Amino acid sequence: MGKKKKFNTKRHIVAVLALPVLLSYLYFLPPMPYFMLLILLLSMIAIWEFCAMYKVPARMYVPAVAAGGILLYVSCIYPAYFIHALMSAIFILLTLRLLFDREPSGCMNGIGPVFTSLVYVAGFMSFQWFLRTGNNGLEYIFLLYVTVWLSDSMAYYVGSYMGKHKLYPTISPNKTVEGAVGSVLGGIMGAVLMKAVFSIDTLPYMSAALTGAVLGFTSMIGDLIESMFKRDAGIKDSSNIIPGHGGILDKLDGQLVCGPVLYFLVRHF
Repeated sequence: MGKKKKFNTKRHIVAVLALPVLLSYLYFLPPMPYFMLLILLLSMIAIWEFCAMYKVPARMYVPAVAAGGILLYVSCIYPAYFIHALMSAIFILLTLRLLFDREPSGCMNGIGPVFTSLVYVAGFMSFQWFLRTGNNGLEYIFLLYVTVWLSDSMAYYVGSYMGKHKLYPTISPNKTVEGAVGSVLGGIMGAVLMKAVFSIDTLPYMSAALTGAVLGFTSMIGDLIESMFKRDAGIKDSSNIIPGHGGILDKLDGQLVCGPVLYFLVRHF
């Protein structure tokens, strides 16, 4: 975000085509089974991308993807049994590593990304279900998605055209302080806009602005967390599944960490 970038036509075409479809899907379809299916699909793809970028072999990432889907479902529908499901998944995956590969060296390089992906993706994603099925659930899911989207967009454009001061060059060389400010401003814009569109009674405008600022900051942290993983793995994008945008994990990095934060703000403030 430190220098001007060329206008990415493919990126903008995909966004213009995909956003109305996604927003319509969220608005018109009930949470069960449609929202559940959406977060299950996105989570399982993201877990696959996470394991693939660390070159986890298929004999481990295939059961990891299945375990992630099961963990997310249990966490959302039977939350009291989540810890049991998590411990069972860890035991099964460790056993599979033991049986599939008789060589102990490098075991942490294989199972480390697998276990991290289960918590980082499936665990964090479950909070979106709790938001969606709570009071004003649809409104808060729209607030989450639109706020993070505007936060990312403002960070991208402000950083691209105004960025001069590096934010965290060892993790993400192109991100700038100016882009970070844009992220917070975009978050405020998104939350206030959703408050105005949906007239959320439990969220005054000042609270909406503060919530947006927190989500804008948190979205930037989520972006940096994923950048940390990608730099460690030596890749630019988690995959190329979305033309001009990278992978599913690249698009979820903000929502993954903002979901729990918004849930905490909504339920405890």
